[in-house]
Amino acid sequence: MAVCLGSFLFLLDTTVVAVALPDIGRDLSGDVTASLATLEWVPNGYTLVLAVLMLSAGSVADRLGQRRACLGGLGVFGVASLACALAPGTGWLVAARCAQGIGGAALAVTGFALVAAAYQGRRRSTAIGVYFAVNSLAAAVGPIVGGLLTEHLGWRSIFFVNVPVVVLTMAMSAWALPADPARAGRPARLDLPGMALFAVFAAGATFGLTSASEHGWASPATVAALAVAVAALVGFLAVEARRADGVLDVSLLRTAAFASALVACAVWSVVFAALVFTSVWLQAGLGLGPVAAGLAMVPLAGAAFLTSTVAGRALHGRSPRLTVGAGLVLNGVGCALQTGLDADSGPAALTLGLVVTGIGVGLAGPALGSAVLAAAPPHRAGMASGAMSTTRQLGQTLGVAAFGILFQAGDGAVTAGLVRVNMVAAALSLLAGLLAVAFFTAPAGAGDQAMRR
Repeated sequence: MAVCLGSFLFLLDTTVVAVALPDIGRDLSGDVTASLATLEWVPNGYTLVLAVLMLSAGSVADRLGQRRACLGGLGVFGVASLACALAPGTGWLVAARCAQGIGGAALAVTGFALVAAAYQGRRRSTAIGVYFAVNSLAAAVGPIVGGLLTEHLGWRSIFFVNVPVVVLTMAMSAWALPADPARAGRPARLDLPGMALFAVFAAGATFGLTSASEHGWASPATVAALAVAVAALVGFLAVEARRADGVLDVSLLRTAAFASALVACAVWSVVFAALVFTSVWLQAGLGLGPVAAGLAMVPLAGAAFLTSTVAGRALHGRSPRLTVGAGLVLNGVGCALQTGLDADSGPAALTLGLVVTGIGVGLAGPALGSAVLAAAPPHRAGMASGAMSTTRQLGQTLGVAAFGILFQAGDGAVTAGLVRVNMVAAALSLLAGLLAVAFFTAPAGAGDQAMRR
């Protein structure tokens, strides 16, 4: 319960702010249009810091201990939330949101490792399913919660409400989470070069793709950012290949189990990137308000929540090859069902596709998490969880940037843009699902094997 509540908080804050941006702009600067470029960093600063720091946070958690890292992340997240609520200007708010991302990164990488370590056998499968169900629900209900709070209590309430929840979660975590092993508290040298290089790569790649959608691939800013990203990635891999205790165990990338799980996770994140443009279509194309648009997405959240909760226990011991493959295929089918939208389509036209996608998300998520942990040594559980979380978050961030280019292509029609996005997302998911059924290497009972080793 404590871990799920912490994960719910950090994921909720990835989407809860977007609907409040007009109110924030009017309150802090008086002119939403003039401050739009800065306002975009209120949500983007948080998600970018998450993507940049998750891998490093996993390595730090392995050294400090998962429990310590979780409590520390909650503390940072709570203080940063209070700073957001009290922000006197947009610059302060953006800085506080970035600080929130630091705490959120710690919560992202410790949550799954703590849940997997706390249970055994079928109970672990059930717990992992519930954990992923809560994650799916949190991201989906963000716009609804944000809209309701902003409309009735003001935009600052979005951040104020985090503070008592953080205090409660810290108290529950301190009471319920087992103490870290003694070895986890031993001093160890952090991989600062690796952390810095990966941060430069993630930031450069995200900025480069975003710039390409706005200014074109040939613009100096785009070329420079992508060149920096490539150079940083090469440097990162070179540094990590020479370290035994780096933020990423590069040797694991040469194992089929770890590599295939991360590739599957990257494709899985494509669906979440596509859903961003479904929300854009609901609001910009159909003229729905934020709350109504959020309610239209509830079928996906409900299907994912129910499937994850049930599948974790029902599919215990089954081969992740079939579970992951089926989940990715269903993701593809769900996206394909949205390629028939036209100018006369309404929110109801999304329902079947969202339900199918939600079932796919609920099937694939828990199996992917167990497979990633199974492929890494137990003492690197934080690194493995960080690699999975980073792959998902960075994949979604880069996917949004890449899909943004596709969405705006052609005549600029919103519906046509969403159809193009879903066509590509469907093709990628279906192909990855079929390849997973054929080649995914994680064995049955992967999560249990990971904890027994």
